[in-house]
Amino acid sequence: MIRQALGSDAEELAVLIGQVETESPYMLYGAGERKITAEKQAQMIETLTKKSNSEILVSVENNKLAGYLFAIGGNTIKNKHCAYIVIGISAENRGRSIGTRLFQELEKWALNHGIHRLELTVVTENIAGVKLYERAGFKIEGIKQDSLFMDGRFVDEYYMSKILEG
Repeated sequence: MIRQALGSDAEELAVLIGQVETESPYMLYGAGERKITAEKQAQMIETLTKKSNSEILVSVENNKLAGYLFAIGGNTIKNKHCAYIVIGISAENRGRSIGTRLFQELEKWALNHGIHRLELTVVTENIAGVKLYERAGFKIEGIKQDSLFMDGRFVDEYYMSKILEG
């Protein structure tokens, strides 16, 4: 089931984000790099769900959070029609169409909230991520060269977007 994050999800969401950052080498933050608390997540849920152009979706599998998708809307008149996407799925739940369902629900939400452009970045060597985003209709716009430093080397990211027509 895909639904909007609730304040009562804060503690479990904080744990899931920390878990995903530990399991995936492709998240911006590495394992233990930041302190994610239930209080911070509760504040994030409250802040984003109050904005008409932002949303947090969660996937619930067997009464447990399995994945999340943050859509963070622009803060100015010129970019309020855009939402930047951050997605994470626990390792045990990858490959089960959760990402696809999160993006499907995101698109429904976005079309009802005046979002015209969805955007994200992804490490170019994250083949599974790139394929998920392409299946969801995202296109590569360009390459951010040497944008991240991972495992002792610089890596590139793709800048990807999807334009929505309502």
